[in-house]
Amino acid sequence: MSVKPAPTTVSIHELIAGRWSPRAYSSAPVSAEHLHAVLEAARWAPSAYNAQPWRFIVFDRTRDEVAFKRAFATLVPFNQGWNAPAPVLIAVTAHTLTQKGEPAPTALYDAGAAALSLVLQAHALGLAAHQMSGFDANAFRDAFAIPEDVAIPALISIGHYGDADKLDPVLRDREKAPRTRHPIGDVVYAGAWKKAFETAA
Repeated sequence: MSVKPAPTTVSIHELIAGRWSPRAYSSAPVSAEHLHAVLEAARWAPSAYNAQPWRFIVFDRTRDEVAFKRAFATLVPFNQGWNAPAPVLIAVTAHTLTQKGEPAPTALYDAGAAALSLVLQAHALGLAAHQMSGFDANAFRDAFAIPEDVAIPALISIGHYGDADKLDPVLRDREKAPRTRHPIGDVVYAGAWKKAFETAA
């Protein structure tokens, strides 16, 4: 397992601090048990009115190479490069209409919560997971006959950690660089828009 904990300003749970988005994969398959576990974690995510609008499509190279290749082909070339060894892709989709045919405004928020549950469970199992928007959603929709009222916000690659030294030099340096985030004062306000939130000393 590759360890790259977040340099947080206060102690947080390891599952959150340790989760990151690696690009160095090995080609070792993901076990059926582990794949089931990450999907079960996603299934139990919260959603508005318990609507559970998410639908996940699993592409496992070892179980259906043809379908995997069709999904892989929709990735942008940059993402295809480092994802080549990854054994599993999972499409995150969400129904954008309710059962009454009305807009479901929280569908993508809910699907994102389920996706985060999935990747946190992957990290807990020692697996690497990387969420991506870099794919051709229209090509994916056409390839797998996804209905128009179903959004496809992301693909997630999952696998075992690989050797970062086998990445090209630019990606290798990014893989080994410290993780960064905006300061909490830039993203958290107190009681009003852009009113600085003061953290504990």
